[in-house]
Amino acid sequence: MNIAKVDLNLLVYFDVLMRERSVTRAAAQLSITQPAMSNGLKRLRELFNDPILVRTSDGMTPTQRALQLQPVVRDAISRLEAAIQPQSDFDPLTSERTFRIMASDYAESTLLLEVIRQLNQQAPNITLDVITPSDVTFHDVEHGKVDMAINRFEELPLSFHQKVIWYDSFSCVVNKQNPVVKHFTLDKYLKGQHIWVSKTGFGVGVGIDPNEVQKLGWVDLELAKLGRKRHIRVFTRHYHVALQLAREQNLIATLPSRAAKIYKDDSNMVILEPPFDIPPIALKMAWSALLQHDAGHIWLRRLIIDIAKELS
Repeated sequence: MNIAKVDLNLLVYFDVLMRERSVTRAAAQLSITQPAMSNGLKRLRELFNDPILVRTSDGMTPTQRALQLQPVVRDAISRLEAAIQPQSDFDPLTSERTFRIMASDYAESTLLLEVIRQLNQQAPNITLDVITPSDVTFHDVEHGKVDMAINRFEELPLSFHQKVIWYDSFSCVVNKQNPVVKHFTLDKYLKGQHIWVSKTGFGVGVGIDPNEVQKLGWVDLELAKLGRKRHIRVFTRHYHVALQLAREQNLIATLPSRAAKIYKDDSNMVILEPPFDIPPIALKMAWSALLQHDAGHIWLRRLIIDIAKELS
């Protein structure tokens, strides 16, 4: 195939069609008519000798060939977009941009409070819109509708850019009057009553079944390896709630150490090392390839990483 004979606009059409999986939505995104987009899809099929998108019960579904082409085309377009970007720097002092960040309660409590403090100093007119994991889908981030997601992810789409912000160990937080404080052994830990707290990934959460160990996360998986199980009295998705319950009740909260340190100066609380090994977790920042070369986005990513290093 002679590249000189290829209409490179078709690659833009392909990129948007693969994101939207809809001729109508792709046409709207490119501000062209639906017949023009349909004709573009027809020409793409001729160019690659492949259906590209096939109508199924799940809607327009990409072929295997299209899925193979998608990252290649996206990378090529991303590089071209970066090359033709105006050479003007992002000015945080004058910018009035709104950044939308999906963040877990853990990330909000340990990282974003400091990010907001520094934004007030360095970028006084920028607005931060913090969204919970239940409010966001992978598609929202992939399409650039959400600037970035900060959470502990079990897996991410290959098309996402990602960066580890930090690794964190685990700690146990209890009221100082809790009888487990003295000689904090595994047997005492298991005789106590516990608070479970977690929220990873994207999308609307569902209720927890205490018997589904695989879905309970890091702490309970490690206990299961030892053939043990803890008694969970409360399930919550909010670290501040877990910490407050541990403060006021004889309950044990086992959670990432950076969250535990929120109460390090509270004389009524004691922070203990877990009496068994729990692997560290990674807090990650993920964003769409569409925003990889955006000057403002680059500035915010660097700010967050610099703050994370300071907090470490």
